[in-house]
Amino acid sequence: MSVPTGPEQPADEMENQITSPDPRPGAPPEYNSHFVPGPPGPAVPPPAGHPGGLPVGHYSPHQPTTFPLYTHTGGSQPIQYQPGKYPAPQHSAPVVWMPVPTVMPNCPPGLEYLAQLDNIHVLQHFEPLEMITGFETNNTYDIKNNLGQMVYFVTEDTDDYTRNAYRTLRPFVLRVTDCMGREVMTMQRPFRCTCCCFCCPSTRQELEVQCPPGVTIGFVAEHWNLCRAVYSIQNEKKEDMMGVLGPCSTYGCGSDSVFEVISLDGVSSIGSITRKWNGVLSAMSDADHFEIHFPLDLDVTVKAMIFGACFLIDFMYFESSPPQRSSTHN
Repeated sequence: MSVPTGPEQPADEMENQITSPDPRPGAPPEYNSHFVPGPPGPAVPPPAGHPGGLPVGHYSPHQPTTFPLYTHTGGSQPIQYQPGKYPAPQHSAPVVWMPVPTVMPNCPPGLEYLAQLDNIHVLQHFEPLEMITGFETNNTYDIKNNLGQMVYFVTEDTDDYTRNAYRTLRPFVLRVTDCMGREVMTMQRPFRCTCCCFCCPSTRQELEVQCPPGVTIGFVAEHWNLCRAVYSIQNEKKEDMMGVLGPCSTYGCGSDSVFEVISLDGVSSIGSITRKWNGVLSAMSDADHFEIHFPLDLDVTVKAMIFGACFLIDFMYFESSPPQRSSTHN
């Protein structure tokens, strides 16, 4: 099951919505915080002809809504997952995926990749159409290791009205897929109204992480702080396991922004989530680059929670509004 979307609108009506939507709608969108998507697809072994599980495909980073494709070495047509949802690229570029790991005991399916890594890169796709028109589109991300190999592909699944009416406050569902096109992880953020007291618990942001989809493994919860971002990484019972502390200075202004992952007592540093400063591109677009560090032997579900925290941080602090409407949000 996917998040329900509103009925399609005529082209002229959609154009009016793009140019002058109500930035503060009166009622929140319908959102079920216990939304349970369909079960993940069956495990599929690596295709023959790809030694070591390294499928090579065709993917265009300049077309952010394109899902990575890969072909068999026999020269057959590319396999495209969820036909019709992602347009085929005009000019393809080869993409190498991380070798498919072996099944590990006591590890949620799909997280075997994270078990082998202590450093991952989250690369958000550049959206030129979004910058030109101001129409907010679904975010998409490449997840890569230090060798530049693809680990996951992340797509936002939110309807057009919710994205453009609520912007950075929007509830969303993020779907994490592997090289076989299987949804191995789902992250969802419920709607939180910020118009009342900012220190009220009901206004604090939260992200639920499910792996496999439909099975909650934990939460990322915001805590109120006067001058910096503070989060807690929680288990499925919402018991705090560790904290995340953001910088005190302005986020992303001319330098890297480091969000440190620390133990509950605040003594030990466990890892970090760093938003890399990319100069003009960082200042003018949403094409963010995050680098996540954690110990190699850290519990794989905790790694998944730190991975999820990266996306909540991105939406809260680095998802910029279109220039022509920025004044209405400040």
